[in-house]
This record gives sequence, C-alpha cells and structure tokens, in this order.
Amino acid sequence: MAEKENSNQPKALIEATPEEVQKLDVVVEPTVYRRKSREEQDRESQAAALAAWIPKTALGRAVREKKVTNYDDIIDQNLKVLESPIVDLLLKTEHDLLLIGQAKGKFGGGKRRAWRQTQKKTMEGNVVTFSAMAVVGDRAGHVGVGLGKAKETLPARAKAQRAAKLNIVRITRGWESKEVNTQPHTVPYKVKGKCGSVRVTLIPAPRGTGLVIGNEGKKILRLAGIEDVYSYIEGQTRTTFNLGKAVIDALLQTNRMRL
Repeated sequence: MAEKENSNQPKALIEATPEEVQKLDVVVEPTVYRRKSREEQDRESQAAALAAWIPKTALGRAVREKKVTNYDDIIDQNLKVLESPIVDLLLKTEHDLLLIGQAKGKFGGGKRRAWRQTQKKTMEGNVVTFSAMAVVGDRAGHVGVGLGKAKETLPARAKAQRAAKLNIVRITRGWESKEVNTQPHTVPYKVKGKCGSVRVTLIPAPRGTGLVIGNEGKKILRLAGIEDVYSYIEGQTRTTFNLGKAVIDALLQTNRMRL
C-alpha cells in the first residue's frame, strides 16, 4: 500500500555557503533624496542658459571668445551692454529683491512685499500687472538696479534681474581712516544722491559700524561691497523706487573724485 504524502513534513534543509552568508551580512544603506533649494535650481538653470547662449552683438561675441575678460574694460571704453549673459560670464553676481509692494491689510497696515500689484480697468474686466525691483551686485564695487513688469510674478522678477544686470555700474570704495593692506569698506567721502523727493546722504563710517540705513538701502549697499556707512535720508522714503535710485545716484558720486 502506497504511503500518503504529508505536506506538513519538514523539508530537507540546505546549508548556506560562506559567500551567501557574506552577502547577507552586507548592510544596504537607503538612498536619501534631497530636494534642491531655489538657489541651486537658479544656478543650474543659469549655467544651462550660458552654455546654450548664442551672442547677437559684437561685444557678446568678444566675451564668448574670451577676447574680453574684464568688466572694467567695458566700462572704461563706454561700451553698451545689451546682453545679460555678458555680466554672468565676467562677474560673480548675487541678486535680491526690494520690497516695493504692499499686501492688503486693514487701515493701511499691510505687510511690505516684493511684488507691486496694479490693475487696469477695461471693458473685459480688470487686467492685473505685477512689478518687481531687483538689485544685482558682486560685493566688489559693481552694482545695478532694475525694474520689471509682467502679468505674472516670476516673469516680472526675471525681467527685473535682467534690467539690473544691464544697468550695472562701477563705484569707488574707500576707508574712513588710514589703513595699510586692507580692503576698502566704506564710501571715500560724503556723497549725496537724489531721485524725486528722496534725498540720500552717505557718510564714511569706521570699520565695524555696519550699515546705518534702512533695510532696502542695506540690500543695495551690501551687494555694492559697502560694509560700514552712516546715512541721512529725507523725503518720501516709502517710495522704494525713488529710494533705490537715490542710493545708486549717491554711489555714483564716488566716481567724481580726482586725485
């Protein structure tokens, strides 16, 4: 009589080889995916744009072919910069946005923001436009301010940054007192700038003083390479457009010094 198969009977055990045992001892570390910050994304997109850039002007072609390697040479020759990648290739710039807008709030107490929103009344309804004001600088004596407008916020920011790069100027920095083998840290002498009703006065300050000026003025001076300064401002300072232009006008006065 045939024996009945029992599925519950234990099966023969197979011993693992030493190689298989070593494979089991290996600890596999889990892969951690980190989300890239906005600055990293901007740098990658800027690098890709520069790699695919095809210059359309004679100056752009000269920069692309590395015939022009210094931005100061462009300023000395009074050449007009019409392409923003020229600035990206010759200067290591940083950018920031000035708070020119205001969020809605009760009794006019809205919080300041980077986007200024305006509306145009038409037969079809309200047409919304966003404005942004950007400042670009390399913290080494080059700074520019630009304005951009668009129907969305991000295109307005991109236009403002491009305009700021095309408006970059060179300023002269100095010392408050005699120093040896140190980098300039303040304005060389008392300068004044104006735009609209705003009047800005920048006064040299000792090293370590910091930027004694409003937050929007600090953004411009910091990117220009100014570390210490006293200031005196008159007029409608809440009009950030005029305030930023007045600070740039005051910085331009530093180039009028002749030795």
